[in-house]
Amino acid sequence: MHKIDSVLFDLDGTLLDTAPDMVHALNILRQQHGMPDLELPLIRPYVGQGAKMLLKLGFGIDENSREYPILLEKLLTAYDNCLTRSTALFPQMASVLDHIEAKNIPWGIVTNKPARFTLDVLRILDLTRRSACIICGDTLANRKPDPEPILYACNLLQRSPETTLYVGDAATDVIASKAAGTRSLVALYGYIGADEDPYDWKADGYIENAGEIINWLQ
Repeated sequence: MHKIDSVLFDLDGTLLDTAPDMVHALNILRQQHGMPDLELPLIRPYVGQGAKMLLKLGFGIDENSREYPILLEKLLTAYDNCLTRSTALFPQMASVLDHIEAKNIPWGIVTNKPARFTLDVLRILDLTRRSACIICGDTLANRKPDPEPILYACNLLQRSPETTLYVGDAATDVIASKAAGTRSLVALYGYIGADEDPYDWKADGYIENAGEIINWLQ
């Protein structure tokens, strides 16, 4: 088996714990409509599925609803105003990044999150200068589970997919990783619903905490 010489991360639920701020934005919108706050544990598993899912959980609407476009823009604006209120690296992730960089292993981000939010979050947390590439959900024509973003990232890093580790917390991450030919690692600490069995995704590995990523680099 080839030694890992580059690492790619999903963003929400893998590299960063963004759920508190996304749920906070949803609750701001609910408060404006006279609705009580939703608890973080209830919404957390679904945060990785984006604004569409948040509006479904928070207001019971979908893209076919007349109110959807208005509520969507209000939700995105609310989130824009609290991007890093609580968002931070997951526990032990700071040490993982330090270890990766000390070994001169380039790392990057491949996320479905729009650039509008991704780039600001990373800039505020001072991660932009450290990441060798940042591929957002609207960087290319396709996004995960299509393998194109991961393959594009490997090309930017000048690394082979076979020697690249992709870490994510969703089935779409594993599908994209396998299709791209990278090794897939599932972050069980991420945003995984109670109705999901991540072991059904048949990834190359599973980790309970971010610190275990280092074991994959030995």
